[in-house]
Amino acid sequence: MFSSLKSAIGDLGFINGMLYLLGRVMQALSGGRSRLIRYHIVAQPVSREFVPVCRPSATEKVIEIAAHAAIIEAFPRPPEVLKYRFARGHVCLAAVNKGVFAGFLWYARDHYEEDEVHCRFVLSEPDSTVWDYDVHVEPRFRMGRTFARLWDAANERLAALGVDWSCSRISAFNRQSLQSHRRLGISVLETLTFICIGSLQVALMSCKPFINFSWNGAGRPSVRISLRGQGPESLR
Repeated sequence: MFSSLKSAIGDLGFINGMLYLLGRVMQALSGGRSRLIRYHIVAQPVSREFVPVCRPSATEKVIEIAAHAAIIEAFPRPPEVLKYRFARGHVCLAAVNKGVFAGFLWYARDHYEEDEVHCRFVLSEPDSTVWDYDVHVEPRFRMGRTFARLWDAANERLAALGVDWSCSRISAFNRQSLQSHRRLGISVLETLTFICIGSLQVALMSCKPFINFSWNGAGRPSVRISLRGQGPESLR
């Protein structure tokens, strides 16, 4: 137990390390009915002068996917989830390596309904801000440049649309994801902690509404994200 505590604190810091272990204990004692989830809400600047990180590849391309595309059959998500996303106008960019699905990235405009906890994220400036989510790279391609190419493609498209910021949530307990996004120049905006016990959810947030109680999704919090007047340098 002490070695686990030391490792968690070493990887995540004292507060996040302790909360991570508390969440693990809650899950174990409740048989999976209780969870503790902690997010950082982050913003990544989109440069209007797009400069690619990766050189063009003859074998790997990133394309925007339509709802009826055949490649969707290779996506590691349930069909009903994919149908829900496309029906709400979410955009999917997929990496294809020699005709094989290599990964994808999704983004939404206006708002995003979180699917891990009960929470709605609302973008106050939907013309200049998007919400990116579910960035996935197939295991066999994770040592290559697929992740970077997905972001190159996303940044190129978003810059052309006049988007200044791409926001998302990252688990405070996922060190690898945090490191990957820091290399992309993210800034942390808010921190949200969700304590889920059966159908009860308690949300503790660094922004309005600060604290929220909901039952089986009823009364879930709505978190408004605004970057009005902010430039990339002002958030660092």
